[in-house]
Parts: sequence; structure tokens; C-alpha cells
Amino acid sequence: MNDRSDSLSGKVAFVTGGARSIGAAIVRRFASEGASVAFTYVSAQTKAEELVREIQEAGGVALAIRADSADVGAVKGAIAETIDAFGDIDIVVNNAGIANVKPYDQMTMEEFDQLVAVNFRAVFATIQAAGPQMTAGGRVINIGSINADWNPIPGNSAYAATKAAVAGLTRGLARDLAPKGVTVNTIQPGPIDTDMNPAEGPYASLVAGMVSLGRYGKPSEIASMAAYLASPEAGFITGATINVDGGVVI
Repeated sequence: MNDRSDSLSGKVAFVTGGARSIGAAIVRRFASEGASVAFTYVSAQTKAEELVREIQEAGGVALAIRADSADVGAVKGAIAETIDAFGDIDIVVNNAGIANVKPYDQMTMEEFDQLVAVNFRAVFATIQAAGPQMTAGGRVINIGSINADWNPIPGNSAYAATKAAVAGLTRGLARDLAPKGVTVNTIQPGPIDTDMNPAEGPYASLVAGMVSLGRYGKPSEIASMAAYLASPEAGFITGATINVDGGVVI
């Protein structure tokens, strides 16, 4: 963990959905830059434990917390556990998310409510719990989706709506948290090779053909943007929605 800068040295970061894919890449990157990182997971306990061990063996500090983002109480409890463990919270990354590709007239309201609970309500709940604890220089980074602006796949309307809501929430909370000196931004990944959307998955040929660079992105490429937004260099960026999408043609 000594092959990068220490720009996050002394900082405490909290990442939801941090056990795999984009979340795990962000946890690794933050830890490599000196932050103590707490992250949540729901079912990927083995991956969460392996990630903590990997970071500790490399000289970093990490804490895995089991918490379902659909459960507001669990989300707020995870924030409290992070503060109890590390004494502070400087960086919040709302990364946890689910997808459900289904024709709108076949989606149940229970499925719709689950999308809203994890992808949107949990973002608000996390910031509501962490925001009052954060001080000047704090960072909130929401992981949205390019689907908020670009949606080539039928049956993805509800998911896209939750991600558009995250972008709107970011703009509003940027104003609310500005007096504290805390920035709030959204990263909108394009097609990224993850467990949820693998580069060899059923939509690969369709999606890759609409990306200027002609490929899926890597989780580490989202983590790079997150690390920049978390750094002191990004202190004058807030309320922004930043696409990291390989040049999606909208």
C-alpha cells in the first residue's frame, strides 16, 4: 500500500456495498492512500473478510460491517459503528445498489420499492446520519449511473429513475452541506465490468457498441475518480455529476 500517495492519510472513509466490484476497488484505493476505511456488505461475507485481510496485510486499516442498505436502521447503525471504531468520519461513498431489468408492466410494487430503498432512500439515510458528524473538508461521493441520462436497454426504467434521483439529491445536498465545507458529488459510471454487469454478459455487444472507447470500464477506473473527489485537490467541486463512461454516445 505504499505505491501511491498518502493524500487521504488520517482520513476516515465509509463505503456502502464495499465488498466487491466498484465498491471493493474504492475501498482498496482509499486504503492505499492512507485512509481508514469502513465498508458495508450484505451477503458477501467471505469477500468482505478477504478484503479486510488483504488491506491489513498491506499495512492498511479496514473494517467490514454487515448492514443491508434497504434497512435505514442498519445504515445508521453502520455509521455509528464507524465513528465508534475510528472516532470520526470524513468521506462517505454511497455505492451500494441493485438492478432489476424487467418490463414496467411486469414489475411488482415490492420490486419497485426495493430498488428505491437501496438505490435512493439509503443514499439519503446515509448522508442524513453522517452529515452532521462531518467537518470542513468532508466529502460525500454518490455512485449513480449513466443510465440516469442514457438508457439503451428496455425494462430498465425504474433503475434509471432511481439513479436520476441520486443526481438530483446530490445537487440539493451540495447546497445544504456547503456551509459546513463538505462537498457532495455524483459519479455516473458507464458500462463497467462488474458482477452485476459483466463485460461478457448478455448486454455486452449492445453496450460496447455505444461506447466511444469500445470497451467496458474497470472498477479501478471509477475508484480513481472517487479518490480524486475525496482528495484536497477537489475542494472546489461540489454539486457535480461526473460521467466516467468511456464516451457513451447519447
